[in-house]
Amino acid sequence: MAEGTTMTGQIKSTLRDSAPMRWFILVLISILMFATYWFQDFFSGLKPLMESQLGITPSQFGTLIGLTTIANILGMVIVGGMILDKWGIRLTAFVFGSVATLGGVLVALGANDVFSSDPGTRLRIMIAGRIIFGVGLETTCVLITRTIVKWFKGYELALAMAINMGIGRLGSALGTALSPDIANFDAPRAVTFAASLIAFGFILYIIYLIFDVRIDKQMAEKDKELGVEEEEEFQFSDLGKLLTNKSFLLIAFLCVAFYSAVFPFMQYAPDLLVNKFGFSYTLPASAKQISLFGSDILGNLSIYLGLFVFGVCFPLIPSNLKEKTHKIASLVIMGILFVLFIWIFKDVLGAWLQNGPKAAALIPMGTIMFTPIFGKLVDSKGKAASIMILGAVLLIFAHITLSVLNSRALGYLGLLSLGIAFSLVPAAMWPSVAKIVAEHRLGTAYATMFTIQNWGLGAFFWGIGKVADVTNPEVVQKMQSIRDGLIAEGLSNVEIGKRMEELRVAGDLPIYDYTIPILMLVGLGIISIFLAFMLLKESRAKDIGLERPSNS
Repeated sequence: MAEGTTMTGQIKSTLRDSAPMRWFILVLISILMFATYWFQDFFSGLKPLMESQLGITPSQFGTLIGLTTIANILGMVIVGGMILDKWGIRLTAFVFGSVATLGGVLVALGANDVFSSDPGTRLRIMIAGRIIFGVGLETTCVLITRTIVKWFKGYELALAMAINMGIGRLGSALGTALSPDIANFDAPRAVTFAASLIAFGFILYIIYLIFDVRIDKQMAEKDKELGVEEEEEFQFSDLGKLLTNKSFLLIAFLCVAFYSAVFPFMQYAPDLLVNKFGFSYTLPASAKQISLFGSDILGNLSIYLGLFVFGVCFPLIPSNLKEKTHKIASLVIMGILFVLFIWIFKDVLGAWLQNGPKAAALIPMGTIMFTPIFGKLVDSKGKAASIMILGAVLLIFAHITLSVLNSRALGYLGLLSLGIAFSLVPAAMWPSVAKIVAEHRLGTAYATMFTIQNWGLGAFFWGIGKVADVTNPEVVQKMQSIRDGLIAEGLSNVEIGKRMEELRVAGDLPIYDYTIPILMLVGLGIISIFLAFMLLKESRAKDIGLERPSNS
């Protein structure tokens, strides 16, 4: 009998019933998530170059980053979510993937002075590109999340979402850590690379759409055999139903409070570590590097990928073993291999921990290591609301250690705690939405959450930079004065970047005090705890099942 045919009484299987196919699809679509997160966060590792080469102040830097969210603050992502529910995955992917790619290309063209070398014009073009990128960004993330639900609902949904988020965070980590290396004192080079990544990810998602056509046909046939009624179509009135759903509103506002305390901080984390704890922006010449094919960048990339593989394997491999002894043995073996991996690269990692961008990458790297583990925990044990509470507590601890305290050791612990918190909450929050909201409203639900999230992100992206300006007026003035003097000497942008870094290493540049800007984020952690407790209470009252496993 040919594959795909059925005997009497048997139901045809579909592509999504094959575990290898599900995971292949996840990898295929997650590359676009990787690329968008890289582009979202890679500027954080370039802040001093943006300041020295392009004359961008902290508040202008915050504006460039913050205005990425402006279209979504105004509700564009909700429109995108509703379009996704009305048009489906394929047409939405073409439209919004193209928009995100176009925005990335425009930022690269602006940074490379293709239109104008005037600093003000250059900044406006880059801002316009970031805004256009932002229009496509959030809807693309909703699109990918909706695609994962389509393939994994009833299977390993929380784990799949966690791995997808881990791949996205890998993009954040690599963008933050490797962009200075890619730039090599030439910021536009790193911008061009980031834009190229988005185009590559978009091409891979277009390839995925071939499988999307097939799965739709198979699911329609399977539903017909099972006598399943056609799914209720999305109505625009469904948005009103979402906004009157108390559980949904609680999780949406938890989303905005938590992410506003993380994403904006990540943009300033490298500069905070350099200014507050004396880290460097460049690795010293004596630092040990791993070269791959003659490239230090590829060598560094291989280490990050190795850490990511361990992060995925720890929850994934034991789950596929039936015997408990085999599971324990696999964890022990992987633990030994992980310790060996760290020991082999201890000198390289030790140098990284003295470098602002690479140490700041501990935040997304923490999510890479822990999000799949916590996703597996939510799938098998539940406790989603309780996990969100724990994540909010860690968030508060992290920002206190990084704002008020001056211990480098506690600073490292704060970064790691923030990375773990950034794993706990998303691993529990995003799968929980599928329990609160009907599937035909999920596109709009996720889009609404992204919109509310962008209200907070827009405020704090700009707010941290603005407060840094207000609390450090003499630093802003001195930095601009030094740059003006180097321009008067006739130095190029690359030469200015190198000279400013030399002055920074020599201790001849003023430093920013980030205490007050970061301390503001502690309040968001307190709000997150309150909302998570309220969500737990609502789940118990209405039997939503947030504390139960994903497949219950």
